[in-house]
Amino acid sequence: MSETVPAQAVLSASDISIAFGAKPLIKGGTIAILEGERVGLVGRNGCGKSTFLKIAAGILAPDSGQVNLRRGLLTGYLPQDFELEDELTVHEAVLRGADVIQSYLAEYEQVPPESNRASELLELIEHLDGWNLDSRAKALLTHLNAPEADRIVGSLSGGEKRRVALCRCLIAKPDLLILDEPTNHLDTESIQWLEDFLARYQGTCIFVTHDRYFLDRVCNRIIEIHLGGFVSFPGNYTDYLLAQAEREGVAEQTEHRRQKFLRSELEWVRRAPGARRTKSQDRMDRYFEAVGQAPTEKIGDAEIILPTPRELGNRVISLKNVGADIDGRTLFSGLNLEVPAGARIGIIGRNGSGKTTLLRILTGEQTPTHGSVEHGARSEINLIDQHRLQINHNRTVWDEVGEGRETVQLGAESVSLRGYLRRFLFNEDQMNQLTGQLSGGERSRVLLAKILKRGGNVLLLDEPTNDLDLATLRVLEEALVRFKGTVIVVSHDRYFMNRICTHVLAFDGEGRIGFDVGNYEEYLLRRQTHQPADRTGSRQAAPPPATAPSATRQNKAPKMSWKEERELEGIEAIIQLKEKALEEAEAALNSPDLYKQPPAEISETQKAPDKIRAEVAALYSRWDELETKRAASA
Repeated sequence: MSETVPAQAVLSASDISIAFGAKPLIKGGTIAILEGERVGLVGRNGCGKSTFLKIAAGILAPDSGQVNLRRGLLTGYLPQDFELEDELTVHEAVLRGADVIQSYLAEYEQVPPESNRASELLELIEHLDGWNLDSRAKALLTHLNAPEADRIVGSLSGGEKRRVALCRCLIAKPDLLILDEPTNHLDTESIQWLEDFLARYQGTCIFVTHDRYFLDRVCNRIIEIHLGGFVSFPGNYTDYLLAQAEREGVAEQTEHRRQKFLRSELEWVRRAPGARRTKSQDRMDRYFEAVGQAPTEKIGDAEIILPTPRELGNRVISLKNVGADIDGRTLFSGLNLEVPAGARIGIIGRNGSGKTTLLRILTGEQTPTHGSVEHGARSEINLIDQHRLQINHNRTVWDEVGEGRETVQLGAESVSLRGYLRRFLFNEDQMNQLTGQLSGGERSRVLLAKILKRGGNVLLLDEPTNDLDLATLRVLEEALVRFKGTVIVVSHDRYFMNRICTHVLAFDGEGRIGFDVGNYEEYLLRRQTHQPADRTGSRQAAPPPATAPSATRQNKAPKMSWKEERELEGIEAIIQLKEKALEEAEAALNSPDLYKQPPAEISETQKAPDKIRAEVAALYSRWDELETKRAASA
């Protein structure tokens, strides 16, 4: 009977510590990454995730401790801030990621074919699949929706360069892939391809991402950086959440027992018995030992509170036959849309299809090539852009968010700037730190704090999830679900879209835009089953059935029954009640007390929103059916 050979460590870190100035990140952390593992690295913004990836990639050395890599390990690294040679073509830039393989190929062409070195090189090239470099580069560029191979790197946008950098990282099929936010600037199709690629990947991968579906579908292990150390959880992101909830529950129970013991002993200690017998001294020692045990340190969540919006009028934003061209190319055309008051609309589509352009048109920053846009008299638009251009990196957090004021007005509530910044998890030291010295996620929190305080009843968000840590993402989702105004958001984060959206505006990449009721998963389901879009959208009505009804039946459409007329009269009210129930179910799903419930109740709470969404979709379908029947029988 053969024994299973244990996996070897490709990377190990022993008792490592690193700090930037007075800010310690990792303190005595020890961890090992094994062959074939796909590890998701999670933790708060600024906890040291990107720093550890740099250590793993050999870019940065820890202040103390040891880091060991397996001998001969081939590593591929995609940092958040990467560099590409501007003068190269896209194809040349991608191949730079396979310099080692190309050096083997060049040497193989020079050495005598009969030599031992030629045999060694041939074995290395075949092991690294070096003969297929060009075809592999073309496949990566296609699947990741990267720019054309002959484009010059210097002419590319930031998002295009990031996709090229990702192709460059993957081209050599390294033994260890180190990826820092690999899904940023990727469209949904490219993210799904990358998920499949990494799920089949023969090597080892460690990555940081805010995409929770990605973590769920790719990871077989989660490592959390918590209070300067590494905490490992087997399984995917869902397994991690369950284990984390159980860990926190145990910590709470331990602290509860400690407090109970202290209360029971306090009166005895206060009596200060005069006779210090050994037994009494032991009891005193146990008491003071319990006093000295600090409770498990917990890091609070950011508290994102959106100012109470001004009530919207009947018209929010009206688009009539809107289209946009760029450089002679039509991005989209013929968009007719009345934005519903209180809706949360997710805009999806491939990169370059015109999503950001549409946001600029909605704000009035850009004039449409065709058609017109009209804002309601009571509509107040507030935009958070994806490029973070509104942050001055030479100003402190205090100055950037406060903008010369020491208070923040949140609707009718006035709070101190210090208190407001604490809600976004900035301590006293960070308040006086230059924004340029913060991590990407911390800068994202600065932007949220700065822009959201301005209020508005129509929030436009362009890729708001980029660089935010997972805990802050959950709090942002909850704040947007509670928001009483209208939200329009561009995002490739499918979990985020499922969580907040009531409607989806979908770019098909060929200039057409569809408008659907429901979240992203419901949109996908309707697309797969070819159901018609919501009647308020810009799509055409659904095609007629394959078998047309007879002329006799067409001429003699059955009249609505009295029961159907009553059903039609009351269905809108039922939908409103169901949608309110959906909001309550979603709020329960995000409650911090959820995982304190028994497992069966947790499961029911998790299933409730999907069940109600299906009921709402069925009600809308029935509404359309009854309206069609009434029109036919009129």
